[in-house]
Amino acid sequence: MNKNIYVGNLSWGCTDQDLRNLFADFGEVASARVIEDRETGRSRGFGFVEMDANGATQAIEALNGTNFQGRDLRVNEAQPRERRPRY
Repeated sequence: MNKNIYVGNLSWGCTDQDLRNLFADFGEVASARVIEDRETGRSRGFGFVEMDANGATQAIEALNGTNFQGRDLRVNEAQPRERRPRY
């Protein structure tokens, strides 16, 4: 079963492929996505990686707080998004 991992404090220049390469050392990466602003297309500074459960646990422990592209990453298991009312 795959786990979804939140990766925060990414550099503005980080790409999906950079994220995939970073996590590939810990197991097979099903998907890696840097979240972009809808209007500008610029990175919002965080992303998500989906990978196998064992690799995800190892990656979280190894990468949380490490420096990547000049920024200290915040890596943890992604939490379900809160429901917000639409106006």
